Amino acid sequence: MPDVYIIAGEASGDVLGARLMDAMQALVPGVSFAGIGGARMEEKGLSSLFPMHELALMGFLEVLPKIRHLARRLDQTVADIAARRPAVVVTIDSPGFTLRAAERLKPLGIKVVHYVAPQVWAWRQGRVKKIARQVDDILCLLPFEPAFFQAHGIRAEFVGHPVLESGADLGDAARFRSRHGIRPNERPLLVMPGSRVTEIRRLLPIFGEALALTAQRVPGLRPIVPLAGTVEEAVREVAAHWQPAPILVRSIEEKHDAYAAAHAGLIKSGTSSLEVALAGVPMVVGYRVNPISAAIARRIIKVDYVSIVNLLAQRLIIPELLQGDCTPERLADALVGLLENAAIADQQRAGFSAVMDMLRPPQGGSPSEAAARAVARIAGL
Repeated sequence: MPDVYIIAGEASGDVLGARLMDAMQALVPGVSFAGIGGARMEEKGLSSLFPMHELALMGFLEVLPKIRHLARRLDQTVADIAARRPAVVVTIDSPGFTLRAAERLKPLGIKVVHYVAPQVWAWRQGRVKKIARQVDDILCLLPFEPAFFQAHGIRAEFVGHPVLESGADLGDAARFRSRHGIRPNERPLLVMPGSRVTEIRRLLPIFGEALALTAQRVPGLRPIVPLAGTVEEAVREVAAHWQPAPILVRSIEEKHDAYAAAHAGLIKSGTSSLEVALAGVPMVVGYRVNPISAAIARRIIKVDYVSIVNLLAQRLIIPELLQGDCTPERLADALVGLLENAAIADQQRAGFSAVMDMLRPPQGGSPSEAAARAVARIAGL
């Protein structure tokens, strides 16, 4: 019987799961694992019940044709756990699958810990009542989350944010400039429009126009687009006429080198802004969705900021240009301010440093070590 059963449903969860396995093996020698994971978890010795990529689906239209297959995989997962009777089940993110599995495990008396709190504090807060029926504990990545869940009767603790283990702050600027022939008078500029093709096609044309306007006022810009997911073809299609052509970055190591070399960033709102902040790159955040989605979001979102950096600081460290404000002209003005005014950039970096301190586990060590301590305690290992 495995001590710990881990279910991860997408690439980010696979990374968290692999780090958790490493930390638990150091904490509890001989601990055993079973579950569902990707290449990173399999490198640590997990034999996945089925290929993780079958769960890595996004959006209603993508999920709908697979709904029967996913239901069979859910049945298979619950049956496997019921047969193995692990000391604890750790479900990582991917709530559409993992929390459904958790709900079916509760009657079996198996402890379930959910790692990465669903962001119900930001929208659809009524869902927290259902989560209370699904899991025993939640391991939170943000320091304000435990109080929210505890107020609804769910045990929760803050274990630190995994961005601190990402290595985003360890890049080599000189290596990046040399590899791509960037001259001393040129200014690399990160452009991160998202990891989905729909985001690329909606945001990258706006970002491209903003870069062209910025380049008229700040010579020597070299745009860099770190690729996330399978979006390279879409990026090339949209950015085909950029001058100069963007440097496309594929590997994690080169992405971190790009962070080190960048003078500023134009970033889609989301968790990527945390990586960029850890690397100390001043940035402008922009995002736009279709008007109907925006109108719905305004009714249900309960937070003042979309950037996690601003949300944690409870003030506007990073400019947020959203919907009607996400125009080439407004984005260009903000970028020029960052590139030409060192005081503005330095103010952002000071804010980043304070936010990163907030993301560290209160008991010390790495976030993965804090998560491992929590899982071992809950499992009685």
